[in-house]
Parts: sequence; C-alpha cells; structure tokens
Amino acid sequence: MEQLVEEFGHPTYTSFPVIVARLLLATIFGAVIGFEREWRNRPAGLRTHVLVCVAAATFGILTIEIVHAPMFAAGGMKEMVKVDPIRAVEAVTAGVAFLAAGTILFARGEVQGLTTGAGMWLAGAIGLAAGLGFWQIAGFGTLLVLVVLGLMHSLEVKFDLSEDKRDEKPEARKAPAKSKRA
Repeated sequence: MEQLVEEFGHPTYTSFPVIVARLLLATIFGAVIGFEREWRNRPAGLRTHVLVCVAAATFGILTIEIVHAPMFAAGGMKEMVKVDPIRAVEAVTAGVAFLAAGTILFARGEVQGLTTGAGMWLAGAIGLAAGLGFWQIAGFGTLLVLVVLGLMHSLEVKFDLSEDKRDEKPEARKAPAKSKRA
C-alpha cells in the first residue's frame, strides 16, 4: 500500500488549480471553435474540437511535468535523459494532422473538408498553448479562428465565393430556366 501512495501521491510541478484552469481554458477555446463548425454543419464539430484542444493541452502540461519530474534528476539520470519540450509540439502536430486528414475528402474533382481539417490542426495548437500556460496566444489564436471562419465566410457568401455551394444537392442549385415551347 505504501508503494501505491508513493507512486501516485507525488506532487506535480504545476499546481493542481493551474492544471485545472489550463484544461478548462482549452475546453472553452475548443468549444468556441467547435461550435462555429457545428453551426455551419461541418464534419468535425463541437466534441471533436474540444477533444483535440484538451488533448493537446494535456500533452503540453505533461511536457512541463516531464521536464521537472524528480525521477530524471536522481542518480545522474538528468545527464542520461535528453528532454526536449519541442518534441511535444511535433507529436501534437503530427497526431492532429492525422485526424485532420481524415476529414478531407476528394470527391467529384473537388476537395471538401480542408477548412475543417485546418481548424482541427489549429485547435491542437491552441490547446497546446493553453496547456503550456500561454493563455494570451491561445485566446488570440481562438479569436483569429473565429474571424477567419466567420467574417471570411460572410465575405465569401457576399461575393458568391462560398464553399457552401458545393454542399448543396444538385437539385437544390439554381438551374437555368427552361423555355417553354408551344
């Protein structure tokens, strides 16, 4: 029993309330992005973006904890183990890119889901920023996502450049009026 308490009872470098705040922040930012995608009826919505953001934040927090883990400092282990926090960024980038690629389809000569894939990739970066404690970067990144997804969508619709035309069923598109011959 003592071994279990020792194994699971060691303190973290980052205080628990800070960890909770970072994960909640990632949840909120992921939900904001996911809500916009859900509202536009896109393949990856609220839950997906929240999960991507929280997962990336968790990896960020784990990176901080690994760098400060006491097990690597004892007995000269610090010199033997090379800790590189950038590897966490690379791992999150690769993992989220894999998920995002799954949302991209090539059908009938058109690419669909590219914006959703890019949004998931950015949600991973925002989550990582929140997990590492860079709330300013995470917050401003989320604001920029909303500007790009919302404002740019409005401009695309206004200038008839919207991707939404591709999502319509062929019979719903406006067909040229047929002339009636008597």
